[in-house]
Amino acid sequence: MFGYSLVQYLDEFFDAASPGLMPLLLLWTLCLLVSILIHELGHAFAFRRCGIESSIVLYHFGGLAIPTGSYSGRGQGRVGPKQDIWISFAGPLAQLLSAVLLVAVIKAAGYRATVFALMPGPFYRIPGLMEGDEISSPGFFALVAFYIFPSVLWALLNLVPVWPLDGGHIMRSIIQMRGGNQTQALWISVIASALMAAYGFSNGQQYMGFLFLILGVSNFQSLQQSGGWHR
Repeated sequence: MFGYSLVQYLDEFFDAASPGLMPLLLLWTLCLLVSILIHELGHAFAFRRCGIESSIVLYHFGGLAIPTGSYSGRGQGRVGPKQDIWISFAGPLAQLLSAVLLVAVIKAAGYRATVFALMPGPFYRIPGLMEGDEISSPGFFALVAFYIFPSVLWALLNLVPVWPLDGGHIMRSIIQMRGGNQTQALWISVIASALMAAYGFSNGQQYMGFLFLILGVSNFQSLQQSGGWHR
């Protein structure tokens, strides 16, 4: 569902050389699975660095790394705000680093990272990305595009300060360290969600718009339940 528009675009772009819509959708699904798994492994390894064991759960909208207790007898199975910032950041960081590694490999092979031309303006303006030969194989081109696209964009979206995204965890921990409270974190989540939803709908990114609209409504409901919104 999330990759259909990208898959359809590449299928039309390859024309007769395209392997077909269904093979491209399966390749997208595989790349997305690996990217999300690397993201969650980043969280899991960060938990372990803090002395906490965790398990990874993959589900329809992504994945979760869930702490399950102390690791090898170390720690108490709990984390403080500073540790939570590191654990939350480790997932997107692992995802981004894996994309950077793939870009480095294709650049070393003399190819251009054409996939960045499909992303918002700032990405394809990065020096050197568009230099080199075009990838001639439709399958290899699709593999690179389908892995880099979510590994970069989704990792960065995950850092938006909206609860319960990783950026929301980081934002909440920073507020906690500065003596703030949950109500402030929820208000930031609501405002950031509204801005991201508006950006998504106004730029034809319907899935992004609906995602942040749902998150914004959820955080607003939490505000109401906590008494942070007075009628």
